[in-house]
Amino acid sequence: MEAKAKLRFARGSARKARLVLDTIRYKPVSEAVNILRFSQRRAAGLIYKLLESAVANARQQDPKLDLTQVFVSQAMADEGPQMKRFMPRAQGRAFMIRKQTCHISLEIQTLE
Repeated sequence: MEAKAKLRFARGSARKARLVLDTIRYKPVSEAVNILRFSQRRAAGLIYKLLESAVANARQQDPKLDLTQVFVSQAMADEGPQMKRFMPRAQGRAFMIRKQTCHISLEIQTLE
């Protein structure tokens, strides 16, 4: 049995989200939750909520789900659109600031 959850247009770069996702990929859900709860990275909070959503989706499909048998099977972060803003600089110049977004998808599966 598998369950998916997606977070789209999350503020933050995909590169930084991938660093967090690499630490929880192929780990049991209970271990992944502990890693995310004690991680200092900002993306860990978003991914923690996403993992909880995937677990809730799995419980919706099978109410008698044993969480000790569930692991993170896929975790990806793709780039989303960039918001472009301009910052005034000296002598009439303007620098472009790119505010990154990303799409994070997570899939959990049971051991079978």
